[in-house]
Amino acid sequence: MSRSFGVASAVVALALVLSACTTTVAGRPLAAGRVIDSGKSGQEVNPSFINNTDGGEIDKLAGTVVKDVEKYWEETFPKTFDNKPYQPLRGGYYSVDTSKANSPAPPCTDQASDVEGNAFYCPSADVIAWDRVALLPVLKNKFGEASVMLVLAHEMGHAVQRRAGLTQAAERANPQRFPTILLEAQADCYAGSFVRWVSDGKAPRLQLDRDALDPALEAMVLFRDPVGTSQTAEGAHGDAFDRVSAFQDGFEKGAKLCSEITVENRTFTQRGFLSADDQASGGNLTLDKAIDGIQTEAGKYLQAEMTKLGKQWPGTKLQQVTAAPRCSKGDQGPAAYCPEQREIDVQTKGKLSELHTKIGDWSTGTILGSRYGLSVLAVLGKPLTGPEAQKSALCVSGAYSGFLLARNDNGFTLSPGDLDEAVQVLLGYDFAARDVEGKAPATGFERVTAFRAGVVGGFDGCKLG
Repeated sequence: MSRSFGVASAVVALALVLSACTTTVAGRPLAAGRVIDSGKSGQEVNPSFINNTDGGEIDKLAGTVVKDVEKYWEETFPKTFDNKPYQPLRGGYYSVDTSKANSPAPPCTDQASDVEGNAFYCPSADVIAWDRVALLPVLKNKFGEASVMLVLAHEMGHAVQRRAGLTQAAERANPQRFPTILLEAQADCYAGSFVRWVSDGKAPRLQLDRDALDPALEAMVLFRDPVGTSQTAEGAHGDAFDRVSAFQDGFEKGAKLCSEITVENRTFTQRGFLSADDQASGGNLTLDKAIDGIQTEAGKYLQAEMTKLGKQWPGTKLQQVTAAPRCSKGDQGPAAYCPEQREIDVQTKGKLSELHTKIGDWSTGTILGSRYGLSVLAVLGKPLTGPEAQKSALCVSGAYSGFLLARNDNGFTLSPGDLDEAVQVLLGYDFAARDVEGKAPATGFERVTAFRAGVVGGFDGCKLG
């Protein structure tokens, strides 16, 4: 069975989806610069080793990436897998022109169009193939060259699984032991470990400014499973939160951790819709209902958490306002924690409403959750400005989101896709990360990391006591 990066549509539809999903912070352009450093290698990679290549710029980029990925695994595979040497792909690489009906088909496919909008690794032929027309150039143009690096590193991650014996074990064992979503998470994790190696300046040919990670991670949002897909579904790759989380784990902790991912130690957030009504609404509440639910439930949640810390929770009023909140030293965006009034002011018309409609209701939940996070810091007597305050506010928002996700009653809870909405708003905007002076971490990668700490570790994981 071939392992692909994810499901994408034909080139026109893909381009439209990419355009619709991309969001940026005002005044901060996407970091879509080149990742190839010709000065490091001294010469351009000749893509002639790629089967069916046209010798063009896309295959030169792809060839450069896979050469450095090979170098990475030559160094890393023995350290990760008991000194076993890394073996190059037996079947090699295939570039596919999906725009022509008579284009040669790569192994494991019947026709070139089978690859349209995708890249895959096929273990039986030990090959990696990609669409050089409707995938890689579209990703490069919309998300930068780092997104191409991420996709091809993911496919090499599947080749690593084959060499480590995991693919064979998955084929023999009960599918519940090695579900597809687990294999995909591990490949995403391996991609993260490689990208960190590049970011650290260790690659012979590639270089990466960390600002370029944000648009690359936005590409992972595109390749998530459709909202409402069960994590046990055949071919499941994970929601955006699962995929970005796996990538970040590899980036932060390395390939060894990736190799140890199992169903026992990995929790996935992807899930199916629990009711027909939830599915019909796409899991989204109106802005008014979302604000009402958050105001009621966040207070209960934080009261319980403050009690555990031996603190009184005085409550935080949530006030809807017509003008942009200006109750603190700096611009916090459409929602602001007001220290003197001990309230959260929310401008419901304007940017918050726009994000609620464009991304979904948990973009609102993520932003408001972080303002409650600042109110927690105030109760605890901690600073409301600076990097630690910014991270803590995000972490509390993540902890609250994780609490709602885990609820098994019929109360206010998260719907499938809500954490994906959190990822999108954190990658595209810094509102949820702003302290009372309006300052925030520079990259979405950092913002998602802090939010994830709360989702995974809960309120205790924010280390506020």
